[in-house]
Amino acid sequence: MKKTALVTGGSRGIGYGIALALAKEGWNLVINGMRPEEGVAEPLESLRAEGVEVAYARGDIGSVEGRNGILEVARKAAGGALNLLVNNAGVAPKQRLDILETTEESYDYVIDTNLKGAFFLTQAVANDMVAAKKEDESFSGAIVNVSSISATVISVNRGEYCIAKAGLSMVTSLFAARLGEFDIPVYEVRPGVIKTDMTAGVTEKYDKLIAEGLCVTKRWGFADDIGKAVSSLARGDFPYSTGQVVMVDGGLTLPRL
Repeated sequence: MKKTALVTGGSRGIGYGIALALAKEGWNLVINGMRPEEGVAEPLESLRAEGVEVAYARGDIGSVEGRNGILEVARKAAGGALNLLVNNAGVAPKQRLDILETTEESYDYVIDTNLKGAFFLTQAVANDMVAAKKEDESFSGAIVNVSSISATVISVNRGEYCIAKAGLSMVTSLFAARLGEFDIPVYEVRPGVIKTDMTAGVTEKYDKLIAEGLCVTKRWGFADDIGKAVSSLARGDFPYSTGQVVMVDGGLTLPRL
């Protein structure tokens, strides 16, 4: 019986890279996004072309109603508990403002999706996984949180984003500790500078920085770099590493002189 994974924000960018890597490994998928289903028909069909079942769960993970709707679709698709949750959905501030000027509206907008939504979605899925594990010891479940180097690398013009990603890193540690007794691992994948539509507006800036040595590996990261890392964790290649951070940043955060 194939396992089922929910990938939030899975119809574009990093999320799609993760979903495609999982599809190639035979995972059935529930893809969450904010666009109407007809607006994501192309990526959904590309995933189905890998021979897996793909359901679409439209909804905002930052709201209770949105999360409940997503979970309803996911539980139906999985026939019960999911085997994998990938918390990937995230938003950037609508306007980059210095932390001396950041608004509460912007703070709440980013935190609700990137941190609060991920926390409570994880809580719900974790409870499903625990119940499934108690019922059947052979049940296999795992959770992967996609954060960012911004969990530790400061950008004073988008402080709310950095705070959310730092918080998500603690969410990983908390749930890894809590779910350890049930043998449900929780991991964090921390991307660096990844070429997606979210970074399209800063392409020229990072082309220059990368050429000047920003990263040890002198190129942009790509969505499939993240997909490979997540699929490896989902496959169970690191069974004794719960709570750990997998850096996928081309060596950007290596201390260098």
